[in-house]
Amino acid sequence: MEKTTRMRHLIEGPGIVMPGAFNAATALLAEKAGFEAVYISGAGLSNGAAGLPDAGLLALPEMVELAAYIAQSVKVPVVADADTGFGGPENAARTVKLFEQAGVAGIHIEDQTWPKRCGHLTGKTVISTEEMVEKVKAAVEARKSGNFIVIARTDARSVNGFDDAVMRANAFIDAGADMIFPEALENRDEFAEFARQVKAPLMANMTEFGRTAYLPADEFFAMGYRVVIFPMTAFRVAMKAVEDTYRELREKGTQKRLLDRMQTRQELYDLLGYKP
Repeated sequence: MEKTTRMRHLIEGPGIVMPGAFNAATALLAEKAGFEAVYISGAGLSNGAAGLPDAGLLALPEMVELAAYIAQSVKVPVVADADTGFGGPENAARTVKLFEQAGVAGIHIEDQTWPKRCGHLTGKTVISTEEMVEKVKAAVEARKSGNFIVIARTDARSVNGFDDAVMRANAFIDAGADMIFPEALENRDEFAEFARQVKAPLMANMTEFGRTAYLPADEFFAMGYRVVIFPMTAFRVAMKAVEDTYRELREKGTQKRLLDRMQTRQELYDLLGYKP
């Protein structure tokens, strides 16, 4: 089954957890752990590959190239963060074409103005509903496979309020979006009410240290959400582990006490399918 078709089946099912992968090796680990799909966070790529904040500083070709390494390394489908679609409707159409060619099974585009900000920061602004509707329409029309998933994200909750986010989401569905991603809802009641008012497959972002309360995936599924992403969880745990490792090396001058916390050489080779 093609990855786009598989992803389409997954969002029509009872619910799926998608961990964030920030490079091909972490995507392979997610697949090995048994996840049925993988998410590519724009923040993970910007932070990890370029040492840049999640502020739209990586260009479309860079994002596509990095996503391609991830998508082509695993057998499971991959969904990627495509920021604002990198411009207007024509840019959104090109964004879909390039990510689809890269082997990604779907993307989400958001209704923030450019340059964008991390969805859980203050100071965001959003484009008009009408402008985002045109971008969604262009994205949907540009895909080669009808199973390629176009997800419309709205950041309006933190800018114009909950009701505007709902209104936008329903307009995006009418424009042809396959799924809606309400960013930075703040509590369980908001997520539940959004699901009651927006009758479409929904994605929930379970990020850390942001505006959203920590809820388990099962609760989201019970409310009607089809996808729960954990975009930066592995990245943050890995970064803390690397920080601790560098401190140990600086202070002790040896890695001996770290060996039992490492992936072995053979385990890495097995993960990569390498037989030297």
